[in-house]
Amino acid sequence: MLTIYNTLTGRKEPFEPLVPKTVRMYVCGVTVYDYCHLGHARSALVFDMIRRYLEYVGYSVEFVKNFTDVDDKIIKRANEEGVSCEAITSKYIEAYYEDMGKLSVRPAWREPKATESMADIVALIDKLMKKGIAYQVDGDVYFQVEKYSAYGRLSKRKLEDLQAGARVEVDERKRHPMDFALWKSSKPGEPSWDSPWGPGRPGWHIECSAMSMRYLGETFDIHGGGMDLIFPHHENEIAQSCGATEKEFARYWIHNGFVQINQEKMSKSLGNFFTIREIFGKSEWAEEITAEILRYFLLTNHYRGPLDFSDQALREAKYALDGFYDLFNRLKERDETAGSANEKLLNLVQHTRVAFRKAMDDDFSTPAVIAELQGFRSEVNKLVRTGLSTKARQNARELFRFLGSVLGLFQMEKWQFNVDLSDIGVRSLTDEGIESKIRERNDARQRKDFKKADEIRRLLESHGIIIEDKPDGTSRWKR
Repeated sequence: MLTIYNTLTGRKEPFEPLVPKTVRMYVCGVTVYDYCHLGHARSALVFDMIRRYLEYVGYSVEFVKNFTDVDDKIIKRANEEGVSCEAITSKYIEAYYEDMGKLSVRPAWREPKATESMADIVALIDKLMKKGIAYQVDGDVYFQVEKYSAYGRLSKRKLEDLQAGARVEVDERKRHPMDFALWKSSKPGEPSWDSPWGPGRPGWHIECSAMSMRYLGETFDIHGGGMDLIFPHHENEIAQSCGATEKEFARYWIHNGFVQINQEKMSKSLGNFFTIREIFGKSEWAEEITAEILRYFLLTNHYRGPLDFSDQALREAKYALDGFYDLFNRLKERDETAGSANEKLLNLVQHTRVAFRKAMDDDFSTPAVIAELQGFRSEVNKLVRTGLSTKARQNARELFRFLGSVLGLFQMEKWQFNVDLSDIGVRSLTDEGIESKIRERNDARQRKDFKKADEIRRLLESHGIIIEDKPDGTSRWKR
């Protein structure tokens, strides 16, 4: 059974959707005032993977991901460039789809915009006003956090502690420092919409509550996003949604971890901030980065843990995929023999299917899945040398593609292997090329250049080559 780590409860829980065989999932989308960055890429790939796996096990997934297309940052960018807010949001929504296409991220079932959801937003705020949970000050409307006794249950924070250390702009009009805006009165030059409280625009938090409930109902299965959204965004979503409906909002809360660059937090101030476009265009080696390389790298880390992004990590992902695609090419070769290893392959296929499902059912443990697929690759390499029929070879390749489709991997018909990696000298995966690297490593060991020797070992291991050092100082290898 699938278990999911639920941020709301702080533990793994068996997943049981409200409607059998249907999963309703909402993920907070991007604010469209700039190009998507690496953090957006990770979140997009994580929830694309989750959606794919839910479909793999037989669920119909109603997946909603929004666009925040009215926001202070959008207004600021529009003023800086001397254009309309619509011009800014249209430009970056188009760029978003281009970036997601490069990442092989499938479009969501519904992708609503905040500006197209004003009727739902106003209706939800009006409901909170009538229940006495929200209040109006001039043309602004605020949610009164003290009216929702469970405030802080997602982020595990107490209201009194939040008040003591509140990093919010002082506004004497608010009844409590943590009260947050549901509706903001219009200012000159800003976009605005009509409402019972005067012209204005919605606060950020209310937008997601209104859009998610419109398409998924007052209570749905999964709400997701980055860990940076737990507080205040998701906390406020829960308060206003549960306050309005007196029902549970989302039953499972899934959050992906932060991104680091060379073990430092990614930020513009440190100069280590990468957009998706920069990542696909940035390469110190021969090939361009592809979606599968980036996906493989991301999936070797569990989605809840921190992600350390580096050029070396991408290189290692590329080398690993080279090893897989080298095997796929060998599996395309015809073998007219009966195939003495066919029975072993059948057992191996069954084991891999079970292990794949077990790992993914454990809170989408993609690192364990990657390890199983690497092991499967290694064993199939051995069986190819022993003897596999053409049909058996086809079955092995189809299993890689089928399981890989859940992760967005192994879908390329043609793969570009390393052409010129002069920094490490690898030209091929032939036996002669491997022997050459082994001799180079032995020479490095004799010179006591252990750093170089370790680099060569890691490189060969990424291609599925295991090195065994002998007592006399030489080495032997096997695939």
